[in-house]
Amino acid sequence: MKRILDILKSFFNLVEIAVLLMILANVWVVALTNGRTFTKISKVPPRETALVLGTSPRMKSGVSNPYFTKRMEATALLYHHGKIKKIIVSGEKSKGYDEPFAMKNYLVYQEGVPENIIIEDPKGFKTQVSINNCKNIYKKNDIIIVSQGFHNLRALFYARNNNMNALGFDAQDVLSNQSYYRNQSREFLARVSAVVYYLLGIEKKGG
Repeated sequence: MKRILDILKSFFNLVEIAVLLMILANVWVVALTNGRTFTKISKVPPRETALVLGTSPRMKSGVSNPYFTKRMEATALLYHHGKIKKIIVSGEKSKGYDEPFAMKNYLVYQEGVPENIIIEDPKGFKTQVSINNCKNIYKKNDIIIVSQGFHNLRALFYARNNNMNALGFDAQDVLSNQSYYRNQSREFLARVSAVVYYLLGIEKKGG
C-alpha cells in the first residue's frame, strides 16, 4: 500500500511540475509579445505588408465563419487607412478547399481591396509555417499580422523568434462563451507547443 501511495505522490508531483511549466511557457509568450498588438486602427504603426492568417470561410453548418469575415474586415481596414501596401493571405489549400483564394476573393469583391496587391500563400497550413513562408519565400520582414487577439500572440512569438519586425492587429473576436473557452484552452496548449518547438530548434526549420 505504501508503495502505491509513493507512486501516486510522485505522479501528482510530476503533474504539478508539468502544469507549472505550461503556465510559464504561456507567460513567456505573453511577455515577449507585450505591446506588439493593437486593436485601434489609429494606433497601428504602418508596415509594408499585412500577413493574414487563414481560417475556414465557412462553419461546418455551411454558414459564414465570423472569424474569417472579421479577419478580412480588419485587413481591409489596414489597407483603406494607408497602414499597408501589400497583403499576403496565408492558409491551407487542398483538393476542393482553398483558404487563400477565399480570402483574396472576399477582400477584392466585398472590401474593395485591389487584387494586384494580394499574394496568395497556399502552403500556410500551420501558423509557424505561414510566418516562415512570409520571411523565407516572400521575403517580407516588416509585417502586421492579422488574426484574432488570442491567436496573434502565438503568431508574434514565432515572428519575433524568427527575427522579424512584426506587429499584430487584432481582428474583432467572436463573443460567445463556448468559443471563448474553446479558443483559450486550445491556445494555451498551442503556446506550450510553440515554446517547445522554439527550444528544440524546430520552428526555424519550418516544422
